[in-house]
Amino acid sequence: MSVNKNLASIAALLGEESRASMIAALLDGRALTARELSTGAGITAQTASFHLGKLRAGGLLTMLRQGRHNYYRIAGRDVVAAIQALQVIAPKAAVEPAELDDVRLARSCYKHLAGRLGVAVARALEERNLLRCHGDDFEMTEAGEEFFAEMGIAPDDLRRGRRQFARQCLDWSERRPHLGGALGAALLDQFLMRKWLRRVPGSRAVRLTTAGAAQLQNRLGVRDWDR
Repeated sequence: MSVNKNLASIAALLGEESRASMIAALLDGRALTARELSTGAGITAQTASFHLGKLRAGGLLTMLRQGRHNYYRIAGRDVVAAIQALQVIAPKAAVEPAELDDVRLARSCYKHLAGRLGVAVARALEERNLLRCHGDDFEMTEAGEEFFAEMGIAPDDLRRGRRQFARQCLDWSERRPHLGGALGAALLDQFLMRKWLRRVPGSRAVRLTTAGAAQLQNRLGVRDWDR
């Protein structure tokens, strides 16, 4: 199969609105059932199963069977990066629902913090010389090693893992990088564990708590990020 045909086959998979909706619902790294995905896409479970089969055959999704349920998730980080790149160039609707506004403000993106808040946190980490840009990645400074250790994160352990350490992930809504990779995932875990953020049920959106707003302002100077 030629390169053009390969590209066309992927474009055809994502060109169907229901399939695109289900892919978008999985971008935060969670695994969901066909019923959960069908509800979000507004289609029947039978129709969702058909589309999920297409996405699996095309290499975009994998399926994990646990007990009586089949769980679907995105096949890998390369797929996530490709979908996010498409979101950057996708035309924006003239009128967008309130839920999308929440997702753009703050959301989980393949297990790291994205949206306007995610970009604000990444920028603050740079401004305080805790991280610095290094090619397509972030590089941790000596001050950063101390900061993340105080947050309960062990950078050396993350570096030994298989996942990229600290990726500059281009945010599709803000067009600026947020912190991705293993370090971004560990930071989001800490924010959730400390109850600085809380998840919005049935959505990729997350919300900053009162305690979280105070902590991010005190520790990183993050304020007025939602204006």
